[in-house]
Amino acid sequence: MIGATKRRVTASLVAGLALMIGSAGLAHAEGRAATYTVDATIESDGVLKVTETIDFAGAAPTTLVQQLSTRTRTPDAHAYYFAISDIAVEVGGAPASAFDTTVEPTSTRISVPTGGAAQVKLSYAVHGAAIAADDETLISWPLLQGLNVPVETFEATVHAPSAFTMIDCAAGDPASPSGCTFYGGGTHEYPNPYFRDERRAAGEVVVASLRFPATAIPANQDLRELWTLDRAFSTEPLALAVATGTVVLGALALWLLHRRVGRDASAVTPQLVATFSPTGAGQVSFTTVDGIRPGAIGTLADERVDPIDITASVLDLAVRGHLLITELERESAHAPTQWTFSRRRHDGPLLDYERTLLDAIAPAQGDPVLLTNLAGSVASSIGQIQSELYAEVVERGWFTRRPDTTRSHWTALGWVAVGLSVAVTVALAAVTHFGLTGLGLMMLALGLIFVAQELPARTASGRAVLAGLDVLRGSLLTQPVEQLPLADRLEQVSRLLPYAVVLGGRERWLQALADADDDDQPDSTDLDWYHGPSTWRLADLPASLNSFVTTVQGVLFSR
Repeated sequence: MIGATKRRVTASLVAGLALMIGSAGLAHAEGRAATYTVDATIESDGVLKVTETIDFAGAAPTTLVQQLSTRTRTPDAHAYYFAISDIAVEVGGAPASAFDTTVEPTSTRISVPTGGAAQVKLSYAVHGAAIAADDETLISWPLLQGLNVPVETFEATVHAPSAFTMIDCAAGDPASPSGCTFYGGGTHEYPNPYFRDERRAAGEVVVASLRFPATAIPANQDLRELWTLDRAFSTEPLALAVATGTVVLGALALWLLHRRVGRDASAVTPQLVATFSPTGAGQVSFTTVDGIRPGAIGTLADERVDPIDITASVLDLAVRGHLLITELERESAHAPTQWTFSRRRHDGPLLDYERTLLDAIAPAQGDPVLLTNLAGSVASSIGQIQSELYAEVVERGWFTRRPDTTRSHWTALGWVAVGLSVAVTVALAAVTHFGLTGLGLMMLALGLIFVAQELPARTASGRAVLAGLDVLRGSLLTQPVEQLPLADRLEQVSRLLPYAVVLGGRERWLQALADADDDDQPDSTDLDWYHGPSTWRLADLPASLNSFVTTVQGVLFSR
């Protein structure tokens, strides 16, 4: 009796061999084989030697073609590979040299010109047909396969060095072979395994299967695992554990990197950059400390030179007397608002980035420049302004290294890691079961790019100033406007406005300027840094300046 496992191995191998042969797609030739006689020998090392004698009934085909399978797949994404060797052909009883052998990925095709001969003899050896099956060796091979002519009678005798423990035979359509007409052996009449079948069409098969003790005939199978997505990205316990461990350890490494490289220095006493200082009973005055400008504090706050930082710097230059912003009369009620920048003579000191910005938007000794005409001329200066702002925050000791350089360095390493992880993933998926580990590495590489944006670290000085910015932000959001002296409220609010643009609270301070309009007269020149049209009033300032801020960011940073 054959166990269930042994039956499954035999059935799978037979079906696989039959299907592979059936996919050959042979063209039928004229003529038919009256008899197809096989004399096969199983050597002691498991090599199968086959000799076929084909006798034709009537006219022989011009060319006899036989396609021998060299690979058969199993249901579990493996494949058995067979090596065909020692091919020899006789035509009409004489050795033939004018035959063609074509080795294809899954088969070996033999084409024999018959020259009208009534008999063709073909022999070959098969290595790999001895399959390990539990503690036995299964030899299963289509003794008839891939022939381009029909066969009336098939007979095969197999010689083996040991008695078999199981014999089976399947014949018919390669997709669904059934039992043979007769097969048996080990008897007085048929001492050797014998197989017989009849009326096989071109391309049909007869698969003979025998089992032997593994100690009598060793297996010589060539079993290979085939590439599939399930195999490459296996979720088996080991593969899943390795992938999970890789992700966990990688995430821990990213966290440690952020703590070591991207963590700000320890918190210290806040260093104020601007404050509302008491000047009398119920009165305060806005004063700045150490000439720290809005563009620099905006860069410190988020470690980036943003459009709002440069826009606030434009307003600050105007408030400090270096620049005049003029809102022009509208050409029509529906026309967009236009502004010009005019350079003003002022001896106050300028930082490097402020000088570059001022020269870009209002060249010295030049006519007023229309804001909407600046996009092309300023675009080349924006990069320099940003670079000089980064240099400014490093020079002040707020960062040990430029934030943009830190981000660029680690981002570049991240993209290199992405490229390497993709290559590793392809390699792992191609030859192992650990493709998920590669995907985990790709996730970690992308995580490095994300973490790189957070790696610029502030020094103790920068952390102290940042804490001071939190204090200033709270003051800008809560400081009562009425505590600013009425006599110089316009000047005081104007000086703090660029800081409010960066830190928050802009709307309430713009409203404070609008509320200073206590008459119905135009106020087009009441502010020395912002002039409006002839009918413009301070009450119009919130709408005008909000539109200005939006327009400046769009124009100066357009590409």
